[in-house]
Amino acid sequence: MKRTVRPLVAGALLALLATSAWAEQPVVEMYQDPNCGCCGAWADHLEAEGFTVERHKTREMRAIKIEQGLTPELASCHTAVVDGYVIEGHVPAADIHRLLEERPDVAGLSVPGMPHGSPGMETGRVDDYRVLGWHRDDRTPEIFSEYTH
Repeated sequence: MKRTVRPLVAGALLALLATSAWAEQPVVEMYQDPNCGCCGAWADHLEAEGFTVERHKTREMRAIKIEQGLTPELASCHTAVVDGYVIEGHVPAADIHRLLEERPDVAGLSVPGMPHGSPGMETGRVDDYRVLGWHRDDRTPEIFSEYTH
């Protein structure tokens, strides 16, 4: 027996797929020091949330951060680029999904330092932390989201 999908049902299914977690996400290009373990754990977190992560190991992290417009106040261990946005440090996948959905006028998102309890830093201790957004011409950060425990 041949099965057909009616156009209305097919259209609704395509719309659902386009707006769901099943929709294809842009590739995350992640740069990390070859000796860093938490960077890989963060990439695993993103992959579990539907992202494809291309991992690049390099000893030139300072140069990459400068090239991406990151100040020392915004810096963390790894730097990523996704769909034109810079992602610095242990930014949760939910915030990256929100960034890509809302498309705010920011250069990127950062979780400065390496707060315990952030994705990739699950050490048993949980710190409060903020996800910051910044603009390339004015690097004064603004709060994008906060995590308190």
